[in-house]
Amino acid sequence: MKYLNTNETSLLFQKSRNSEIYIDKSGLIEKVSAKIGTNTQYICITRPRRFGKSMNAHMLGAYYTKGQDSKRLFDDLTIAGTDNYEKHLNAHNVIFIDLSRLPFECNSYREYIVSIYNNIKQDLIEAYPFLGEREYNNLSEMFRESGDTFLFILDEWDSVFYKRFMSEDDKFSYLGFLKSLLKDQPYVELAYMTGVLPIAKYSSGSELNMFREYNFMNDHTFDLFFGINEDEVRELCKKHKSVSYEELLRWYDGYYLSDGRHLFNPRSVNCALSDGVCLNYWTETGPMNEIADCIENNVEEVREDIVKMVAGIPVEVDLQGYSAVELNLDTRDEILSAMVVYGFLSYHEGLLRIPNHELMEKFQRVLSRESMGEIKQIVDKSKQMLEATVALDSDKVAAVLEEVHDREIPFLQYNDENALSCVITLCYLYARRDYYIEREEKSGKGYCDYIFLPKKSGKPAIVLELKVNDTCDNALKQIKEKDYLQKAREHAKEILLVAISYDKDKKKHACVIETYEAK
Repeated sequence: MKYLNTNETSLLFQKSRNSEIYIDKSGLIEKVSAKIGTNTQYICITRPRRFGKSMNAHMLGAYYTKGQDSKRLFDDLTIAGTDNYEKHLNAHNVIFIDLSRLPFECNSYREYIVSIYNNIKQDLIEAYPFLGEREYNNLSEMFRESGDTFLFILDEWDSVFYKRFMSEDDKFSYLGFLKSLLKDQPYVELAYMTGVLPIAKYSSGSELNMFREYNFMNDHTFDLFFGINEDEVRELCKKHKSVSYEELLRWYDGYYLSDGRHLFNPRSVNCALSDGVCLNYWTETGPMNEIADCIENNVEEVREDIVKMVAGIPVEVDLQGYSAVELNLDTRDEILSAMVVYGFLSYHEGLLRIPNHELMEKFQRVLSRESMGEIKQIVDKSKQMLEATVALDSDKVAAVLEEVHDREIPFLQYNDENALSCVITLCYLYARRDYYIEREEKSGKGYCDYIFLPKKSGKPAIVLELKVNDTCDNALKQIKEKDYLQKAREHAKEILLVAISYDKDKKKHACVIETYEAK
């Protein structure tokens, strides 16, 4: 058997259970079981890559598949404590297909879909020999003729759309295949699909409109079972002390559950705890140029949003959901919505943010691309800005700020208090290679505008305070009186106190830099 009632999912889920880091997500089973044989039996779960979609699909397959004995895999999990634990355990015919798998040397959609078609056909004939006695026009006829019902678990349903051989006609044909197999068929007890992007991304008609989609922006039902929430991360840190909770929080947090709790990137947390170090794990697993691709479809409308978010300023926007029906993203809302669905941005209570440090590093690189126009030109000077700061050349720092402000970029013209922060962010972007830059961070008796904490020893920390229509001397005084140096002292012996002011009447910047030696 290739797809029908195989032991593949049990073997794969066993591997997950054997892992050093495993989190019980079996509560998903109870939620899914409630939809079997109802008019809500079509479920499509979409999440970014590596957010637990496949592992959960394996778990569901292991639990439901008839002919397997999976009780030992579930007896110590959450699902075992529910009233209907054994009702569905190994009680269903399951068709499990990992749709990301291609036949050997597959070079066309026809080779891909014929392989799937033939495998299903052979499985049905093996399970129901009488189906081999005559020819059928399609698979749905064979399923109906079997007289049984089936659960369909289709993992990575949209993966084939990323293949170069897929034409627009092929994509339409593929949607038609899924529609014919699943829609309004009496043998379908449940259809559970996973993917990265929602069906609406590809299906502009009624092909798969029977599915209820649950994505990063609208899921209040299954969201607890994808990703790792803050409580789970704390428990993991108690068992695996290689990385602190605070470090994981900064690197991999930034998403939210519907109840407001924090959600972490699961792959990155697992890798960091296993390796004992926080690095860019998730962003290296897929075509992360999609960040730039999304932006470059409409640079003018979204570049201001990106600069603000890199500066740590949330963007207020009303995103109703991902509704693009074409592969091209044309409007600001479509682009931003797509980036939320990909997991590149988080969206909570009407505010968009760059989720965490791992993704922040990627967005910083995007600002250096040619397509960003004048933004890139500013970023190119950011190395000079850092060098001037470290050299205590306050006149050079002020001059760079003057040059940036003189550029005719509307959102950098200090129309509000965030504009100066955007200018500072761009002018110091190069510094992020050597520093963790924190904005409005708690330190001492207040919140400092910027704190630059060196990634490696030997470099000075930087405490930077901004003033509009006030003096640099007052900025320095505030740094000292409110002890903004407190956090910096924990990371470096030498600290640079940088005061930057802007006079709206004279339209002039000023800068004063002092050094401080921590004891």
